[in-house]
Amino acid sequence: MSDTNPLAAPSSVLHQLNESNRRLERLLHNLRNEHNAEADIRDIAREVIDAVDLNPDIALACIFLSQINGSYAVRHCIETAVVTVVIAHSMQMSATSTLTVTAAALTMNVGMLRHHEGFQNKNTPLTSEEMAIVRRHPEESVDMLRCVGVEDDDWISCVLMHHENDEGSGYPAGIASPEVTLNAKLLSLADRYCAQVSARNYRRSLPPHQALRNLVEDKMAPVDASLSRQFQQELGDYPPGCLVRLASGEIGVVSQRLDGGAARGIHCLRDPAGGVLSPAPVRRTGADGCSITESLSEDQASIRFSMKQIWGAQAAL
Repeated sequence: MSDTNPLAAPSSVLHQLNESNRRLERLLHNLRNEHNAEADIRDIAREVIDAVDLNPDIALACIFLSQINGSYAVRHCIETAVVTVVIAHSMQMSATSTLTVTAAALTMNVGMLRHHEGFQNKNTPLTSEEMAIVRRHPEESVDMLRCVGVEDDDWISCVLMHHENDEGSGYPAGIASPEVTLNAKLLSLADRYCAQVSARNYRRSLPPHQALRNLVEDKMAPVDASLSRQFQQELGDYPPGCLVRLASGEIGVVSQRLDGGAARGIHCLRDPAGGVLSPAPVRRTGADGCSITESLSEDQASIRFSMKQIWGAQAAL
């Protein structure tokens, strides 16, 4: 007989990601004193994977709506892990490899964690000494992971190479393909993408379509073609959580990827005249007047809503 209570509230993706973030923050800030670090990190990685599996659209929306709380340094790792899992699933990556690259995403910056927030608060370019810290952080992160007993070569290589580039222009070692692993390339792309779509103290976030274009067209750090296709297919210009204006003039939030990512479901929150729509009608791209004409910032959209209002109990705090 099943133990499941049919009346129990559905699990919340948002709540689960915030709990994972809190656990990770405590763990990373005390990593050298942890006696069971590898198992604990893998456990948090499983929590993130479970949250994405519960509803990947909500998990992605948490990123674009800035709903994961805590310091940027740790939140960025959770957000990168979410994108990594979404792409790993689309690549049909094995459960073992997915867990490994997710754990790598959670720990990729632990070597400069104590510097990270200070760097984010700067409104001037990094000094040469600060840039040296940035360029050393993959090696220092690996040293810390090995110090607490992480011996998984795939995990270690992902963290060590997540800033290396195909043509050898990256750091810390200037390694070129084919030595740079596919998992390291996946982590690198997810890291760079999330860094651009997340707001910082010194700048606003970039619209998702612009962030994706920046990565795909970056001549200084060319992107693996197969990964580029996966990002374009799974995230596209308008991922869940993106605020948009439709051809009809309505303003809403992308709530669902449909038809394998080819179409979008949109909850409309303002009518063409700017009036509030309640309840929010759902539109589907492809219908008359429902094509997306532009993505909007929160200020441009001038709408406030809770994720629960759009996605229900699976997006409750």
